[in-house]
Amino acid sequence: MDAPDLSTIDDEQYEDLVISQAHPRSRDPEVWARLTSPETIERTRLVLLNVHQRTAAALRRRKTERDEFQQDCFARGAEGKQEWFASRPEYEKWRRGAAGFHQMVQSAISDLGRVQRTQNRAVTQRGGQDAREALRKLAIAVQQHQAQHAKAGVIAEQQDYELWQLLDRLTVPCGPSQEPTSLRTMLDFYWTNVDVATESEEQRVRAERMMRQAPAGKASQFSGVPRARHVGNEKGLAT
Repeated sequence: MDAPDLSTIDDEQYEDLVISQAHPRSRDPEVWARLTSPETIERTRLVLLNVHQRTAAALRRRKTERDEFQQDCFARGAEGKQEWFASRPEYEKWRRGAAGFHQMVQSAISDLGRVQRTQNRAVTQRGGQDAREALRKLAIAVQQHQAQHAKAGVIAEQQDYELWQLLDRLTVPCGPSQEPTSLRTMLDFYWTNVDVATESEEQRVRAERMMRQAPAGKASQFSGVPRARHVGNEKGLAT
């Protein structure tokens, strides 16, 4: 069967098409794929739910009518009972067919549910991957910002230290057990390429380490007030 353009058919035609594909053995793979695509699966699900509800209502209505008919027949004595038993084969044939159709639609709804869950997981995973990639790029940018400060020897401001410390404070799940892992560790082992360290690189790393350890944005090596010193003590200052 050629898969039709689902956007051009009306609701009645769409319902007929969905019903024709409800049973797994009667499904055309291409048609079913279109009916369950992310763009159309919700419409397909609503059609099946409506059919399912109509069938359930028809079964209940016929059951009520059948009970009323039985009471009427039995009230008329032997002749009425004969009429009642004579009508049973036709009713049972209809009931079995309607119940089987009802069950088939229910199974198709369950199939759609599984497809939708798979689609939702895929969307969630893509969203998580996109967020993780955005966080990776942000962490690299922060690391480069810190490296530029270390290389240039520029005095960092308090907000710079607070920004760099986020690489150690923020974590992402990593590994089979999804252990919380800092962004800096992710950068060191997973998110950036590792190059052979040179002397200047080692100096930069030491400077970065010193910056990270600095309390309140000041390196401990340079804390305190510098003393004034006069060569030769020419001004006669007390020693």
